Amino acid sequence: MSSFRWQGKDFGAWLMTIARNLATDHFKAGRTRLEMTTEDMGQHDDTTEGPENAVLASLTNEILLESLTKLPNEQRDCLIMRFLQGMSIAETASALGRSDGAIKQLQLRGVRNLAKLMPEGIR
Repeated sequence: MSSFRWQGKDFGAWLMTIARNLATDHFKAGRTRLEMTTEDMGQHDDTTEGPENAVLASLTNEILLESLTKLPNEQRDCLIMRFLQGMSIAETASALGRSDGAIKQLQLRGVRNLAKLMPEGIR
């Protein structure tokens, strides 16, 4: 306000000119402020998943669990321990009271039977 000098124009016009110039400066500075160089985004394109992938994964899991219930008990227990609970072959063998080789064979048969029960497009 101390820099105002009467030049025969309205005081409000002087304030509007100041406001317009400040707004123009702000938006001009914003263009350069928002412009940031980043690394190539091509390598990150695959990391963004849309909702359709989550829905398909959920449906696949439902079908998989339903098919798992149709397996014989020993095969189902073996696959659950190995793949869902993350147990090792030795841990699974100990839990089921079998040898390591028997667990490997049981797992192989279970996976093959599970693949047969799954729909063609999901295998």
